[in-house]
Amino acid sequence: QVQLVESGGGLVQAGGSLRLSCAASGRTFSTQAWFRQAPGTQREIVAAITWNGVTTHYADPVKGRFTISRDNAKNTLYLQMNSLQSEDTAVYYCAATLRPYSTIFVNVATYEYWGQGTQVTVSI
Repeated sequence: QVQLVESGGGLVQAGGSLRLSCAASGRTFSTQAWFRQAPGTQREIVAAITWNGVTTHYADPVKGRFTISRDNAKNTLYLQMNSLQSEDTAVYYCAATLRPYSTIFVNVATYEYWGQGTQVTVSI
């Protein structure tokens, strides 16, 4: 059974940091990503990474502040979030695909597997 389980969310003051983790079980995935969804908005890409970690992609609002990484030996995806802003408040989801390409995908529909989400709240 394939499962993605996020952890590491919480409440942090603006300017602070959080590290999200996503532990995968059941399969080894190719491209993985973090998405987020704030109330009343569509789910949007935050960052993505290919299976070997060589290629990454970041949404413009998080460039220079967030870092995506993965440890394939532990089957775990990470998102280091620094200099957090109130605009970063959202539920964060990890996503994974089994597509056999070392390609960055930014669309929600591309990913077959999703975690349950973890809340990140940034207070001013």
